[in-house]
Amino acid sequence: MTAASISHSLPPVTDTAGTIAFIGGGNMARSLIGGLISRGVAADTLRVAEPVAELRDALARDFGVSVFDNANDAVAGAALWLLAVKPQVMRHVCGDLSAVAQSGKPLVVSIAAGITAAQLQRWLGGDTAIIRAMPNTPALLGAGVTGLYANAHVSPAGRDEAEGLLASAGKTVWIDDEALMDSVTAVSGSGPAYVFLLAEAMEAAAKAEGLDDVAARTLVLQTILGAARMLTESDEAPAELRKRVTSPNGTTQAAVETFQRGGFETLVAQAIAAASERGRQLSAAND
Repeated sequence: MTAASISHSLPPVTDTAGTIAFIGGGNMARSLIGGLISRGVAADTLRVAEPVAELRDALARDFGVSVFDNANDAVAGAALWLLAVKPQVMRHVCGDLSAVAQSGKPLVVSIAAGITAAQLQRWLGGDTAIIRAMPNTPALLGAGVTGLYANAHVSPAGRDEAEGLLASAGKTVWIDDEALMDSVTAVSGSGPAYVFLLAEAMEAAAKAEGLDDVAARTLVLQTILGAARMLTESDEAPAELRKRVTSPNGTTQAAVETFQRGGFETLVAQAIAAASERGRQLSAAND
């Protein structure tokens, strides 16, 4: 995978100057809105279109942002649009906004999986500056990572704006080849579920060994948290960290060799390949 750059720190909030319209007010949009406001972005510069009244009311109450029940009202005067709707309704949403997109020429950021920049550009009427973004669920805690791809219509300033918008969700990684966005989705977009599955299996195994529920949960969660910190706070590769805690003929070696005899690495590769292929299928299905 070729990444143009990786951001490790929050860009200044001036990178998101101007009005931002969120189309969709679900969990990810809410997280980004909260992050922007915590970094000093004025609530009156944020507009949200959300059809569900309860979600609209909560956004207005919690953050003081302007809320609307339709996208056309929300994007009025906004220079940056963030499309946070489900992939299966994206074509319809973009079609409704195409006239405004052509007249206003906004920067459009989409966080929908499997929807290509070419599809978005076509549905919005063409010649649109589009950035695809793939955040993951830890973004809700500000601890995520977002893969970003910009089409040829996006200026350097537009890239900075998008990075400023997504920085509150965690780190950002720019991808030069859009085809690799399906790989980003497979590795990091879906990746938290793989860790949750490992935790689920470890917890079940701990209970099978006789540990009670509380002990099993605590041991597993703190082990994963601590290992994640070692991975992120050390310059060592994962393989080197694994070797350091694997004593010859010890308990860890017994477990690791059991994983490997079961084809652990191959299974992980197959799972990520399957997720990537599913992303390509979603793109075709929504065309």
